[in-house]
Amino acid sequence: MLWALPPIAAVVGVYWFGRAHTPDLATSLFGARYGEAQQLKAELGTALLGLALIQLLLALWLYGRLPGLGAAPRPVGRIHRLGGLAAFLLSLPIARHCLVAYGVQLTDARTTLHSLSACFLYGAFVAKVIVVRHRRLPGWALPVAGGALVLAIALVWYTAALWYVNDSHAPGF
Repeated sequence: MLWALPPIAAVVGVYWFGRAHTPDLATSLFGARYGEAQQLKAELGTALLGLALIQLLLALWLYGRLPGLGAAPRPVGRIHRLGGLAAFLLSLPIARHCLVAYGVQLTDARTTLHSLSACFLYGAFVAKVIVVRHRRLPGWALPVAGGALVLAIALVWYTAALWYVNDSHAPGF
């Protein structure tokens, strides 16, 4: 059970920083500020969600869960790993801007879900890396960790990028 400590530490660390840090709304993202930064984050977040869905399809193919495709060719595993790295790297500037500009906010349902999902995203990422490297865990651990990661990305996108491009509205909020 010691393998669970790093993911928990990642979630708690991101949460703690986001709550302890004084938000700076003037923080820029690649030179963009305020509304321009939100637009850029919505675009980057949509790209991140697209990468996560591609990762999900590649994982399903790797484990023979896509009907009609048969066994995945050898390069699919390498593409999946590189796609995961690209998704992680793409998430970093978005997360940095959110944490520095806004912190972790618990003011209403949407921002609370967004903040907590974003903290959980990095814990899920750490968990997935550990599960991939730790061969002794049960077979269900990898799909659960990968599914949790995709779900966290989708929730973060839904509560921020979709909300932003939908004129500050998201179904259910």
